[in-house]
Amino acid sequence: MKQIKIGKSDVYTTPLGLGTNKVGGHNLFQNLDEQDGYDLLREALKQGINFFDTAYVYGLGRSEEIIGDVVHDYDRSKVIIATKAAQDKSHDMAINNSPEFIKSAVDEVLLRLKTDYIDIFYIHFPDKDTPKDQVIETLDEIRKAGKIRAIGVSNFSLAQIKEANKNGKVDIVEDQFSLVHQAPVKEELKYLQENNISFVPFFPLASGLLTGKYYLKDWEKFKNSDGGQLLGDFSEEQYEDAMKGIDGIRKIAANHQATVTQTVLAWYMANPAISVVIPGARNADQVKSNAAAMKVDLTSDEYQKIDQLFSNF
Repeated sequence: MKQIKIGKSDVYTTPLGLGTNKVGGHNLFQNLDEQDGYDLLREALKQGINFFDTAYVYGLGRSEEIIGDVVHDYDRSKVIIATKAAQDKSHDMAINNSPEFIKSAVDEVLLRLKTDYIDIFYIHFPDKDTPKDQVIETLDEIRKAGKIRAIGVSNFSLAQIKEANKNGKVDIVEDQFSLVHQAPVKEELKYLQENNISFVPFFPLASGLLTGKYYLKDWEKFKNSDGGQLLGDFSEEQYEDAMKGIDGIRKIAANHQATVTQTVLAWYMANPAISVVIPGARNADQVKSNAAAMKVDLTSDEYQKIDQLFSNF
């Protein structure tokens, strides 16, 4: 299976990973079953997905604990774990990038994951006061101590990424990107490619919009859903454009006996600007379905067609 090198690090991963905010993320989602979380992680590994993306804020550490429980039963060297921290529980979850907080956060993550190293550690959000290059120097110290292998930032603006990468030590960036959210990160992606920094999009399925479960008539249903609220200022006109694009993807998906979701994920995996795509899942069946995207081999024409269908975004 294809392996992706993360930035300038020695971390290699599959192009399809797993977002784990629904694993133990009781503070984010209702009616989560923890056993489903355990089962879907094991199914991911069974399907050849070796990259788990988590964060402290997913269940306030519970997602990390569940991942630690599962990975303990496997060869740790073959599982890539990425996690994130910035929310300071001792100060009402205020965003904190200070050296003291980051060092403490890493040590706490290691305990929850029951491991002695983290493959990728992201600063989840930038704070207002800490110089961004100082944050990265703190992480570089932690990397030299062997506690992390690759350095990442998430939710940073392009200017903040440039400041953080002043000494060329950022390996990976995680930011919002999808077929319907491209223009805001166009310049960012160009910078990342020029500086050998990997990119991981979050909300790759646009909170359900790009899964094929909505049709043109479903605007009100989508707008009032959790996904519609997450996308915020997404307009009815944009929704109509997206649905026209989805109709085109349905035709391409049929050529591969694939779902819309699998075809969208295949487009991301074929996109040279994207290193790893990390759709979330609530149960093992969803993971199994997402994993089948690795077998959808889009032709160059099909890739370009999808690109054109969403060129307005």
